[in-house]
Amino acid sequence: MKDIKITIDGKEIITKEGKNVLDCALESGIYIPHLCHHPDLPELGACRLCVVEHNGEIVTSCTLKAEDGMAIKTQNEQINKKRQLAMELILAAHPEECSTCTKYGKCELQVLIQYLGVGPERLRMRVKPFPKNTSNQLFDHDMTRCVLCGRCARVCQKVRKVNAIDYQKKNSEVYIGTPHEKLLIDADCKFCGACVEICPTGALMDKKELVDLNKNKDTSLVPCRNTCPAGTNIPTYIRLVNEGKYSEATAVIREKLPIPKILGHICSHPCESECRRGNVNEAVSIRELKLFAVEHDEKEIWKKNRKLLPATGKKVGVIGAGPAGLSAAYYLKKQGHDVTVYEALPYAGGMTRVGIPEYRMPRNIIEEEVNLIKEIGVEIVTNTKVEKFESLLNDGYDAVLTAIGAHKGVRLPIEGNDLEGVLLNSDFLRAVSLNEEVKIGEKVIVLGGGNVAFDCARTAVRLGAKKVHLACLENEQNIPASEDEVKAGIEEGITIHYSKSFAKILGEEDKIAGIEFVNVESMSFDENRRLTINLVEGSNHILEVDQIIFATGQRPDIDESSGFELGRGNTIVVNDMQETNKKGIFAAGDAIYGTNSVVKAVASGRDAAKAIDKFLGGDGNIDEHLIDVDEPNKCIGKKAGFGYEERIIPSEVDVNSRKTNFSRAENGFTCEQADKESSRCLQCDLRLGISKPKTWNDFAGITIERGNE
Repeated sequence: MKDIKITIDGKEIITKEGKNVLDCALESGIYIPHLCHHPDLPELGACRLCVVEHNGEIVTSCTLKAEDGMAIKTQNEQINKKRQLAMELILAAHPEECSTCTKYGKCELQVLIQYLGVGPERLRMRVKPFPKNTSNQLFDHDMTRCVLCGRCARVCQKVRKVNAIDYQKKNSEVYIGTPHEKLLIDADCKFCGACVEICPTGALMDKKELVDLNKNKDTSLVPCRNTCPAGTNIPTYIRLVNEGKYSEATAVIREKLPIPKILGHICSHPCESECRRGNVNEAVSIRELKLFAVEHDEKEIWKKNRKLLPATGKKVGVIGAGPAGLSAAYYLKKQGHDVTVYEALPYAGGMTRVGIPEYRMPRNIIEEEVNLIKEIGVEIVTNTKVEKFESLLNDGYDAVLTAIGAHKGVRLPIEGNDLEGVLLNSDFLRAVSLNEEVKIGEKVIVLGGGNVAFDCARTAVRLGAKKVHLACLENEQNIPASEDEVKAGIEEGITIHYSKSFAKILGEEDKIAGIEFVNVESMSFDENRRLTINLVEGSNHILEVDQIIFATGQRPDIDESSGFELGRGNTIVVNDMQETNKKGIFAAGDAIYGTNSVVKAVASGRDAAKAIDKFLGGDGNIDEHLIDVDEPNKCIGKKAGFGYEERIIPSEVDVNSRKTNFSRAENGFTCEQADKESSRCLQCDLRLGISKPKTWNDFAGITIERGNE
């Protein structure tokens, strides 16, 4: 398009031929009121608020194409009368009260009312005969607040090309909705949220319970990415998987995660709990898609694009080669520092190596990930326990990171806890992982309800126990272990005893004879995380067992002789920069907050690396850009039955085969499964790419009063 000159209100403007006059004016700092116009949509000209004068005629500026030499007036008596009438007609069918509307303070109609100074007083008010529709997933629809601007229908039809909503007519009333008043899911809506984002009033809104309006849009609308402790760009890599670009997806994943294959197997996937697809039917299998991508990374684009900064001459000692220590070491080395990691165990990997059974976390995967970290120059020294943390500073290290994890099991203070055959979870799993001799009983019970408890129970099955029980305080609905772990455990023959408190361990000749339970009526935690248990009086009963494994928590193996300030659960107290009370010594991972997830440990290691880099004179910027990704296609298209597509879950090895050995118990996705599952993503991040329309506030530099918000 060639450059042309037009005049608006006496101001000469250079613009492009064919652009509509409304956009020409807005881009030149001249405000023309409008409602149905949106910068991302084809024009409609329905609201009649954007009228201007051209060649003596009053026309809508959004549909008027700019031509060289044309002269436009945006203000005169005739124009103002037409705008006022148009606004009065809109308001005649719109609720008068604004303060109760969810969009109060963010409503474009509210701005226009203030700008035009118009109310509905001259016209007879009428109420639209539409109840608020709250029956759909994710979104609510209040037609009484709809101004029929058509933005939602246009974005659904012309931009997204889903065609789920359009103008409809019922009796004499025109409204926006689905054909035959179907639910959105039955109209093949893809729940992308574009209609809600583009609505100028409170007619279409996110359900209040699903979106926190006090948070920024990125946090509220893309919860998977923002729930991930490491901030992994989940929507982007899922989109790339769906496009068959597995190496590109891996590059996106590795921008935040230095050990993605490990996480692909054992990540606790908090992202899936917040996945908006889960409110439609079932969450996307995000972890499995991550694993699929990194297992099919043939081009290793991330390696070609990663950058190591020049050597700084600074040395960092890291104590502990678990996820937190390895992650911190990786990023510190990339910042140019010399890094040596000291590990007390014979192998690097921390709890992923000795605390998670091999059937869940294959050892070759850990070795592969560790080797990639060593590949850039990180030195890892195993079988070396650092007793005095300050000794590394004395040996010439400029900073020290302690990432010792939480390897010490907790023995409940009940009678009989010292009998022969009583084991701690961490000791038991470590011994099995290191191929040490482990005597397993015939009738084993694991006390605890988390994933570690199931790791112990399923390991006992594989070691040949004839009968394995698991008992926990929680009821069946609140057991902390993941659903898939519970399911797998039951399949492997483990008997679960819910709502049980452990009274005492019974013994004969210093050996275990059984355990006495008391039924739990209810349990709760107070504001200080202190547990209160209400027991059922007279419900004591005994289960005969010959071995007991405590899986009731772990804590860092450290005491006050370390010189560190210690907090609850024996954790190391740190400041906002993860520095301990000893200058130059930092801490990360389970050592500072107690037993948690691997992905949280990775995030903690990243944060520690930032802090240490700053401490050593760097800028603390460890962010990586490993690939340029094209802008996503705004058109997502229609797909019959989209909302009903079920979550794909990887198949498991036959139970009779898997429970006899420690080989991988779960199969990964096939290409077909990955394609289907990735296509279930709602692509919530597309909503963030919708342009913000310009309102009078943008020109006047004011904001609407928003009450207590």
